[in-house]
Amino acid sequence: MITVSHHDIPQAVPSPETAGADRDDTIIFRSGLPDIPISNHLPLHTYCFENLPSFSDHRCLISGPTGQTFTFAETHLLCRKTAAGLSKLGVKRGDVILILLQNSPEFVFTFMAASFLGAATTTANPFFTPSEIYKQFKASGAKLVVTQSLYVDKLRDVSASFPPIGGDGLTVITTDENLLEGCLSFSTLLNSDETEIPRVTIDQDDAVAMPFSSGTTGLPKGVVLTHKSLVSSVAQQVDGENPNLHLKPDDVVLCVLPMFHIFSLNSVLLCSLRAGSAVLIMPKFEIGAMLELIERHKVTVAAVVPPLVLALAKSPMVGKYDLSSIRIVLSGAAPLGKELEQALHRRLPHAVFGQGYGMWKFGPIFVNVRLCSEAAGGDKSGSCGMVVRNAELKVIDPETGLSLGRNKPGEICIRGPQIMKGYLNDPEATASTIDVEGWLHTGDIGYVDDDDEVFIVDRMKELIKFKGFQVPPAELEALLISHSSIADAAVVPQKDDVAEEVPVAFVVRAKDSDISEEAIKEFIAKQVVFYKRLHRVYFINAIPKSPSGKILRKDLRAKLATTSS
Repeated sequence: MITVSHHDIPQAVPSPETAGADRDDTIIFRSGLPDIPISNHLPLHTYCFENLPSFSDHRCLISGPTGQTFTFAETHLLCRKTAAGLSKLGVKRGDVILILLQNSPEFVFTFMAASFLGAATTTANPFFTPSEIYKQFKASGAKLVVTQSLYVDKLRDVSASFPPIGGDGLTVITTDENLLEGCLSFSTLLNSDETEIPRVTIDQDDAVAMPFSSGTTGLPKGVVLTHKSLVSSVAQQVDGENPNLHLKPDDVVLCVLPMFHIFSLNSVLLCSLRAGSAVLIMPKFEIGAMLELIERHKVTVAAVVPPLVLALAKSPMVGKYDLSSIRIVLSGAAPLGKELEQALHRRLPHAVFGQGYGMWKFGPIFVNVRLCSEAAGGDKSGSCGMVVRNAELKVIDPETGLSLGRNKPGEICIRGPQIMKGYLNDPEATASTIDVEGWLHTGDIGYVDDDDEVFIVDRMKELIKFKGFQVPPAELEALLISHSSIADAAVVPQKDDVAEEVPVAFVVRAKDSDISEEAIKEFIAKQVVFYKRLHRVYFINAIPKSPSGKILRKDLRAKLATTSS
């Protein structure tokens, strides 16, 4: 079984107020919506397919590359067949399966099959190096690997320490027809008898997903998400009477973000299964293919991250396709500036826009997706919305730990049934993240305004400190990409003997642009206070980013260290 150190997570206390105080004068913010009953005693697969009779013949999964479609009834059946097949291979309650796949129906079948067996899945980026994959494989204690033949060589790489594939060694299941020596075919799982799934008692605190943090600010750590965690998180988004309810049974949801990332896994796949919405699966992002599939399948909900928003806002190809079916664009995983939001609205004036907030430790979305258009609520650009139901939020001073009131930026802390059980086999890291009162310290800087809307300013570890002033990189990045001659940008700190740190920018010029460093520095200087002005601009071909769209600032800081001044 998986062992973690964790604290009991208190439930949110229903209150007619959206903000109140604990006995220690802590200011607590809650949702303006009433709490709802959450069936978090159910296993995740039971909860997600609970409403199956209502839409069993509706489309559930649509494979973008092949056009193959699975109804909800077919999807449920194939998940159970996969579970029976995995059981024959010895997978049981408490075991871990490593999914090393791009988005595909087989990803869905494997993830849900593990839930049926009381097992957990750890999802890895197939573009990881062999050593990165092995570290996650070893740390998670995975029993077998489900992947594509394309990536099997990474499991044989001598630079890693994987056991031999096949026989008494590592069990590897490939999802395509190119069967390699020692590997098993996924089709053997799908040919299993679904009635042979063993009876298993699953506890709500059993692990069901074990993503590893992106490591953008440190070494990746295994995050243990339980059946209770994920059921609660999905319920907070799509259950109950909610004016922000964004998924309906007749929706088609774009799934181009990688399902090995929690935003796509939770807010796209699991929420769609629960709501009865169809999921259009794309294995990777390519602007032309994405636009063509949106038009062909009449996508109604597009889940994106800022780099995709940038592409939709600036690509000349957008005007060649009919995107009028899109009614909602949901952005997450990283902050999105007002200028980029407005640029997207000009391209998709018929759609409403929502920005949400979440992370591996508690799954998206902690604050309600706020749906607005420029005409309705445009003054709230940049807001993530309000706290979800059945949860609490507080803001604390990073230096003193004291509770802060409205409009005062500080570290965002959360509490509720959706947060992680803890870090895998790391009681010290768990205790430093979840305190004795059950508050999870996010490391994000933000504030709550007078209307109970939450704004995320930046990461604590990413704030640039200029002579005691704090400079949020995200603010400068939003200004930079609003310039027509700039395709993308990132801001990081550079050491300075006088100021401690100064903000510098890495910039990707737009096609055919020759904008100069001085022009960019002047463009920013006209819009910000003196301590936020850029001190250097470095031109680069592409901004390094994680699969979820987060800027890999540690890579840029490393590049900065080797760049001559």
